[in-house]
Amino acid sequence: MKSVQVWTLTLWTLAATGAVRILRARADPSPPPSGGALYPKDSETREVRKLDGIWNFRVSPVDPETGFKNFWYKYDLSKTGPVIPMPVPSSYNDVTQDISIRDHVGLVWYDRRFFVPDTWRKAESRVWLRFSSVHYAAQVWINGNLVMHHEIGHLPFEKEVTKYLNFGVENRVTVACDNTLLKDTVPQGSVIEVPTDDGIKLKQTYTFDFFNYAGIHRSVFLYTTPNLYIDDVIVNTHIQGKTGIIVYNVSYGGYNANQDVFCYINILDQNETVIAHSVGFGGTIEIPNANFWWPYLMHPEPGYLYTMEVHLATESITVADIYRLNVGIRTVTWSNTTLYINDKPAYLKGFGRHEDSDLRGKGLDMVLATKDYNLIRWVGANTYRTSHYPYAEELYDFADQQGIMIIDECPSVDTDLFSSPLLVKHMDSLTELVKRDKNHPSVIMWSIANEPRTQLVLSGEYFGKVANHVRSMDTSRPITIALARAYNEDKAGKHLDIISFNRYNGWYSNPGNLDMITDRVIAEATAWHQKYNKPVLMSEYGADTMPGLHLHPEFIWSEEYQVELMSKHFKAFDALRDMGFFIGEFIWNFADFKTEQSVTRVGGNKKGIFTRDRQPKASAHHLRRRYHLLAQEIDGVSPPKDLLPYMVKSPANVAKEEL
Repeated sequence: MKSVQVWTLTLWTLAATGAVRILRARADPSPPPSGGALYPKDSETREVRKLDGIWNFRVSPVDPETGFKNFWYKYDLSKTGPVIPMPVPSSYNDVTQDISIRDHVGLVWYDRRFFVPDTWRKAESRVWLRFSSVHYAAQVWINGNLVMHHEIGHLPFEKEVTKYLNFGVENRVTVACDNTLLKDTVPQGSVIEVPTDDGIKLKQTYTFDFFNYAGIHRSVFLYTTPNLYIDDVIVNTHIQGKTGIIVYNVSYGGYNANQDVFCYINILDQNETVIAHSVGFGGTIEIPNANFWWPYLMHPEPGYLYTMEVHLATESITVADIYRLNVGIRTVTWSNTTLYINDKPAYLKGFGRHEDSDLRGKGLDMVLATKDYNLIRWVGANTYRTSHYPYAEELYDFADQQGIMIIDECPSVDTDLFSSPLLVKHMDSLTELVKRDKNHPSVIMWSIANEPRTQLVLSGEYFGKVANHVRSMDTSRPITIALARAYNEDKAGKHLDIISFNRYNGWYSNPGNLDMITDRVIAEATAWHQKYNKPVLMSEYGADTMPGLHLHPEFIWSEEYQVELMSKHFKAFDALRDMGFFIGEFIWNFADFKTEQSVTRVGGNKKGIFTRDRQPKASAHHLRRRYHLLAQEIDGVSPPKDLLPYMVKSPANVAKEEL
């Protein structure tokens, strides 16, 4: 096997350096689009359409230049060769029975036709095209014209496309999508050539432990704004006694130099009553006796949201543009031992998760999203980490509404080889992440990487720059990394506000030894706190478990082993809580998920407390009892009546009946 980077300049080199390199080179003349800060919403002045559905799809030949040389983007894709139907949103990997599509490395092409009403032209509307996520790199054409490109999956990109559209008739959108990961992509990977029985093939390699799904993963929007439009809204909230304070800033585009532009703000409660208003593009709004946003099980009414209604006007246009967003009034603060929500100490109970499901891969599925949030609440969790990339925006809306806290993680996984080009892209991913998620009350923390190689000398300076970059955009939330190197060799923790660590005692360390867990967890968490004098949480622990495998005494891979391993960690967590600096526990994982093929993975990673189709293992019931009993202990919330199944009358009840 040879690394792609050392090949001579042949056709194979073009194929291997992939399409990521080609997309960049071809797209350079056109600057990248801005990430879509405001989620598309209908209003009196805006109209939103989705281009979801069945698109045409074909895989690029070995030479990734083929589609460009033959101008595939200038014609219907079906005229360039055989196409197959492909649902959007979805990953393309598991939709067909073709192994070459599942394991494809490089470019694929999508296209579809769509109608643009002439009423949009008559209204002089601006028309925008927004992709919520294409993994990993994308280039987009409208009617054969290159309009935008984007690198880094899991995050949105958009551009105004009015001038490229034909109104009152059909139009065509074409997308070239590339899944190639290299040393300077986020996340990183490499492409190697592998000899096979049929000749040389390209193989994508990476160190992270989840399948590199690819495609148009989330919804595609075509939406309008007026000529003068609200471009972004930034909201910060504070609390003084019972008064909620909203500090806002509004920016706009499409300014008409001949007239002044005005901004009006209304705040509506959940009864749709206007309770406060303001004038100006920036200001402060006070709400007496406010309903604060509280996490699930920390308050009887979690997830309270106000509606912020933003109006633009001019001297001649009473309503130029209107946009509405949800606002949760809450504060996040922290000390060297404690995380506070609304000045109340918070103990985080949750999971690491993945956007992953059968057939759809990482494609957005609102049925699955709804089920997942029902399960999160059923278990009694109040937090999860978006391991190991930003999730769909619709999931954050769910979290806002239901009071589920989120540790929001960028796509940097197993970060290594800390180069300057990588640093730029790493910071770009966080710029787009913060820009997208800044107004979600559910987002309480930024995670700037998962399991980076922080023992390396360069990692200290590298993550210092990354952390400072995030702080330059937002100081209202703490910063963390899910650390995996030993505390005594780590060089990044000094730049963080919260120490998170991943450790698999009883699994990767001392597998099968349940008597080698509790003391080790206590010792390591204590050592992290002593080194950095910061709050500590355990962001990953767990064991792979085959559902239905029962072995007693407990044996590795059995449901009994997973339950007992959890109990050993629970004992450690309770001891750490008594020490005053431990703020949370996150089991790995919420549900089983797919990985690349490996002799250590039976159809994927099986550490979930739920199966991939969201059925509970014994561990789900075990964790549910703990999380609800913790809520009872910490926040005084009565557990569900079905938490502990009926077993026997209590002695007190027996004596009462005898009397």
